[in-house]
Amino acid sequence: MKKLNQEMAQFFRELYAGEEKVLVFGEGAKNARIMLVGEAPGAQEALLGRPFVGKAGKNLDEFLELSGFRREELYITNTVKFRPTKVSAAGRTVNRAPTREEVQLFLPWLKKEIASVKPKCVVTLGNTALTALHGKAVIGQVHGQFLEAEGRLPYPIYHPASLIYNRALADTYREDLMRLAQWREEQS
Repeated sequence: MKKLNQEMAQFFRELYAGEEKVLVFGEGAKNARIMLVGEAPGAQEALLGRPFVGKAGKNLDEFLELSGFRREELYITNTVKFRPTKVSAAGRTVNRAPTREEVQLFLPWLKKEIASVKPKCVVTLGNTALTALHGKAVIGQVHGQFLEAEGRLPYPIYHPASLIYNRALADTYREDLMRLAQWREEQS
């Protein structure tokens, strides 16, 4: 994984020469049975160099704990490895969704990362990861269902950041994680 991350860093350093793009690499168990794939790092993730450590990460940790998962047993990464930003009307730098081009640039690296970890299940967190790995599926239509794609078992759930804006998704999110926990138990 270290070699893959070094190659990725070199590629994007050359591609974005002169720009300060902080890459946030995946982390966790190198042979994890379950891999979580999010959208892209936010401000806290870029600052700390770790995936899912900001507000969305706190939501994720809370729900993982409720469903019996430990972060250490998982591998957690993002589709796009740098923080996509824009300037708000108030003049602040804020997060934005990754562009299609950014997703396509990172997709081969994500696929290599998945191949290196070899998870049995790839949990896509939100539409960006789902679309990158499974095409045109929409999270609202397929969340909590095991899908099939390129020999992997994708399991889409809502992105933990969606709970920040829509607390009504909390029960659905919990149910989807409990279904994943049940699958994990059946695989043991």
